[in-house]
Amino acid sequence: MTTPTATTGLIFNEPLLWEKSRDGRCGLSIPTSDVPSSPLDATLTTGGPNLPQLSEVDVTRHYTRLSQWNFGVDSGMYPLGSCTMKYNPKTNEVQAARPGFTTAHPMAAEQLTQGAMELMYNLEQDLGEITGMDAVTLQPAAGAHGELTGMLVIHAFHAKNGKQRSKIIIPDTAHGTNPASASLCGYESINIKSGENGILTPEAVAAVMDEDTAGIMITNPNTLGLFEENIQEIADIVHAKGGLVYGDGANMNAIMGIVQPGKIGIDVIHLNLHKTFSTPHGGGGPGSGPIGVVSKLAPFLPSPRISKTDKGYSWQFDCPDTIGRMLTFHGHFGILVRAYAYIRTMGKGLKLASQLAVLNANYIKAELRDTLALAYDRPCMHECVFSDKNQQPYHVTTLDMAKRLMDYGFHPPTVYFPLVVQGAIMIEPTETESKETIDEFIQAFKDIAKEAEETPELLQTAPNLPKVKRMDEVAAARKPCLCG
Repeated sequence: MTTPTATTGLIFNEPLLWEKSRDGRCGLSIPTSDVPSSPLDATLTTGGPNLPQLSEVDVTRHYTRLSQWNFGVDSGMYPLGSCTMKYNPKTNEVQAARPGFTTAHPMAAEQLTQGAMELMYNLEQDLGEITGMDAVTLQPAAGAHGELTGMLVIHAFHAKNGKQRSKIIIPDTAHGTNPASASLCGYESINIKSGENGILTPEAVAAVMDEDTAGIMITNPNTLGLFEENIQEIADIVHAKGGLVYGDGANMNAIMGIVQPGKIGIDVIHLNLHKTFSTPHGGGGPGSGPIGVVSKLAPFLPSPRISKTDKGYSWQFDCPDTIGRMLTFHGHFGILVRAYAYIRTMGKGLKLASQLAVLNANYIKAELRDTLALAYDRPCMHECVFSDKNQQPYHVTTLDMAKRLMDYGFHPPTVYFPLVVQGAIMIEPTETESKETIDEFIQAFKDIAKEAEETPELLQTAPNLPKVKRMDEVAAARKPCLCG
């Protein structure tokens, strides 16, 4: 039996700063002014903000205590399937914090930002080489923003060719944001089911692909953690009808350095730098979602583009077919610096990162296959998908097991996604977790499965150790408390 690593510990309840405020209390010593005082107009000194008045120790303890409530990738394993929460190397933070980058103004003249522009230009080239794409833009600020950018490029391509199309094919194993991105461009989503082995069949695509379909949005590896082995044949079917193939590259961490999507029929792909390239991820940002395209789509990329000449780097605004700006300034620059640092640090080791991510996921799949019901019994890529089928006779659900994992000191994996698996448990260890940590995670799941048989009430009331206990999920969704 694994000893749970979580504990109630010395965790403080913490009131709001305004509740701790006391009139006249101050957290800093202001030096004596050597400038003669001058009375201000009374209208300028009334109606100011209601800021709390606190001592330095009050403020320090407040934020220290709040930080102890957090769980992040620096605290422990974060096995969220589909999210790729890998460790962020601290050297990336050092490079992004360099004054030459942090103090650069986005509207500074080109001659004053050559270093930043060189970094962005080189990052575009690196991402193009990794994906096998001919051109890359760094403008999109997140994965879903990259999806939208890619779909706008496809939309512009068909418009330029004289006939706009009305439909997009989206498999049931695609990421959930794909239909929304297509709808924003005016396309109707045509959903198709994956085959018995969890991947798309060419026959299913051929049955719905016609001259009114703009293309297909395909996630590869898909949300079941499986590689779409028929991708080239599917791309041929779509291309034969004049369509384009959009590749959702959120799962690129499984194939980086191994497969170049541009070489297997993908026309446009987005990348989540906050997933594959180890930059901060979560809370809606920061993030970055560059897209890469084949040469025939390059003229439609957002402007301005970065160009390199003998005189240095410059912004190229003369792009008559561009879809226009996708962001006021050029990407989330701090994230771009971190991703570039990661790529340059890893070099050819990027391939090894993918290989280890796949190895770790298959190891978990093999070790838990007799404990949890396996959705698809075949080699997976970077993530593996189980279900709660084996625990249902004991009235224990996926949610119960995920909550109980918190008592063992592990962040729960993704649950109830993908939707094609009932009671899904989606685990992605990434390459950054050691075998020892993964073994502890595996043993915790085995212990929890045994508890489900012997004392199911332990799971049904979990978590029992963390500061915040089991929530009323329905009430939390319908009556959220946003002020505490």
